[in-house]
Amino acid sequence: MPDVQGEEMRSSFILTRVGIEGVKRPVIIRRPGREVTLVPTFDISVDLPAEQKGSHMSRHVEVIHRAVDHAVRDENDSLEKLVERVARDLLRSHEYAAYADVKLSADYFLQKESPDGRNVTENYRIFARAKVRKDDEIPWRAIGVEVSGMSACPCAMENVRVLLKRELREKDIDEERLKILDMIPVPTHNQKNRTFLEIGMAGPMDIEADELISLIESNLSSPTYEILKRKGEAELVLEAHRKPKFVEDVVRDIIDGFLDRYRNLPDEAVLHVKSVSEESIHKHDAFAERISDLGELRDKTRYMKV
Repeated sequence: MPDVQGEEMRSSFILTRVGIEGVKRPVIIRRPGREVTLVPTFDISVDLPAEQKGSHMSRHVEVIHRAVDHAVRDENDSLEKLVERVARDLLRSHEYAAYADVKLSADYFLQKESPDGRNVTENYRIFARAKVRKDDEIPWRAIGVEVSGMSACPCAMENVRVLLKRELREKDIDEERLKILDMIPVPTHNQKNRTFLEIGMAGPMDIEADELISLIESNLSSPTYEILKRKGEAELVLEAHRKPKFVEDVVRDIIDGFLDRYRNLPDEAVLHVKSVSEESIHKHDAFAERISDLGELRDKTRYMKV
């Protein structure tokens, strides 16, 4: 059969990435003391030289099948290594390519304990990526997670506090009794928060996705849960209102927590944190984001540099 993709082109352009996306395959990742079964979605690509008419798409799918079969049959202890394996297989099967990029995303489930003491299964998103160059033995790899939680608006809370005091003064409540409003959380508007955290670097990396999830949840106003009874709902609402946060606070606090926890990572590692608060009283959403290498973030005199 004719190889149309392999036809030579003249006076054409290099393409940065050519590939396929949305390929799903089951994989088993063997972590210490447990096995994790996932059904990730793969997006894979290679560069295309100017003289090459097209990429051999069927080879992309063959590479995924082969790499996943290896992952099931052999020891595969991380998603980062899995996507790197796929990327290297891509380069071997596409002799014209100098660069391969493989991304993976999947639903990820953890057993948690809800505020009312119930064992619940919570859903998260997990991501991995590898970028490999043919002449470079050291790949660039990344691991990331996305977590849904809750944020409570500190601005609305303080304004509500002022209005409540004004209303109570009109009812002749004395100032000493009004001080109690400074000791307790008062109503504010809440947001469903989605926060993405990714760390990427060249060379070996061993970071648990569970740790990244925990880092995000501890820096939200509150985690959320699939199942809550009345007492648990009330405790969660109080917890969130005791820790009101802007979306900007969420990003900055996660960065602080990450730098404190992962002091051994090199300065060249790149941290990406993005938090989105889905507004309850506005028709728009709010977000904050920071992408930076750890070296810049560790230099506190440059925190404000964009």
